[in-house]
Amino acid sequence: MYYAAEKPVNKDSLLGRFIDGTDAFRDARFKLIPSIVEGYWMVKRAVGTRACLLGKAVTCSYLRQDNFLEIDVDIGSSSVARSIIGLVLGYVTSIVVDLGILIEAKEEKELPEYILGTVRLNRVNPEAAAQI
Repeated sequence: MYYAAEKPVNKDSLLGRFIDGTDAFRDARFKLIPSIVEGYWMVKRAVGTRACLLGKAVTCSYLRQDNFLEIDVDIGSSSVARSIIGLVLGYVTSIVVDLGILIEAKEEKELPEYILGTVRLNRVNPEAAAQI
């Protein structure tokens, strides 16, 4: 998933501090909120709808350059995440998943939290993916 800012980022904002911050700052703030909109009850229960600080749950690598920040999330770095993804992949062609990706606010002055983006994965067919 790729997201872009529509206007210059204020360096003092939560987003600006996330972009230019340390990996430890990013790990403590990079959050995912999943929701299985349609799907088998067991998958819904395993995934849940609870927010997860990705940088604390799995290994995230950050590459900061002049005009972008790339975040690589290694789901395989956590046995729990690997198990959940393994379950989801078994039903991926019949589920609809909403994901919210945001930067967590830790202080009142940082509110509201900054939403990086959202995505809906609708009955994804991995076999139809283009090979790179």
